[in-house]
Amino acid sequence: MKHLMTQPSNRVGEPLRERRVEVAPGVALHVEVREGAPSAVPFVLVHGLASNVRLWDGVAERLHALGHAVIGLDQRGHGRSDAPDAGYDLDTAVADLLALIGVLGLRRPVLAGQSWGGNVVLELAWRRPDAVRGIACVDGGVIELADWFQSWDACVTALTPPKLDHLSLAKLEARLRTEVPDFTDRAIAAYLHCFRARADGTIEPRLRRDRHLSILRSLWEHRPSTLWGTLKTPALLLLADTGDEARTAAKRRAETAALATAARLRSTWFAPGHHDLHLQFPERVADVLAGAVRDGFFA
Repeated sequence: MKHLMTQPSNRVGEPLRERRVEVAPGVALHVEVREGAPSAVPFVLVHGLASNVRLWDGVAERLHALGHAVIGLDQRGHGRSDAPDAGYDLDTAVADLLALIGVLGLRRPVLAGQSWGGNVVLELAWRRPDAVRGIACVDGGVIELADWFQSWDACVTALTPPKLDHLSLAKLEARLRTEVPDFTDRAIAAYLHCFRARADGTIEPRLRRDRHLSILRSLWEHRPSTLWGTLKTPALLLLADTGDEARTAAKRRAETAALATAARLRSTWFAPGHHDLHLQFPERVADVLAGAVRDGFFA
């Protein structure tokens, strides 16, 4: 077996700049910038809960090859960004992203967010339509956990991440290859980057468990269904039919309600599709995003 261990990706010779961007006093995010044509629409790629920027690599490369500037980031407490004691909630995630847009001087970018990141970019666009040209929610934006679970306790029981700190990176890699055999070396490496190795060889998640649950609570309290009717920003939904009939039915109900009320909304399904569509089908996801720019949807 070829062990990937801590190598984050297989990027060779890419025109990519890594930066530290301060978004709050004493809090800097790890940001990766691919410069594009001055006239092209820029994209900002926002990962999901307990994830990292590496999962967006394939999408970023494809969009960049099409001429777009692409900015990827690790949200606070994730990846290589700072992990302060506070700020693990939706409001802070939105504030961090707005600060990033301001510091980088981005002129009305398109924001693409996956899972929790989809809810983040939806909330930002609803609050600040002047700051963005459009949004794309990749198997997110329709996540309303209060509809999925009868109580917060039930939500926590179902979605608290498993404890993996008895594993090494090599053992975690072996487990991932068994559970998702169709994923490439690069995809596995992106997942491994959600963890770091301790001195004794065991792993720990980069996002600490209590902070994970704090974000989960804010996601539980979020009501995206109340936003679509007054959203002024063009939006895309990219949704995965994972084979889980109950979850897919819930997403279809949320999609139907959003399409009925949103002023400018398109929806595309990937069936079958993994929750991490951006990792599984990076070129297809990138082409949906770029196509919406080309045909004027994000005008």
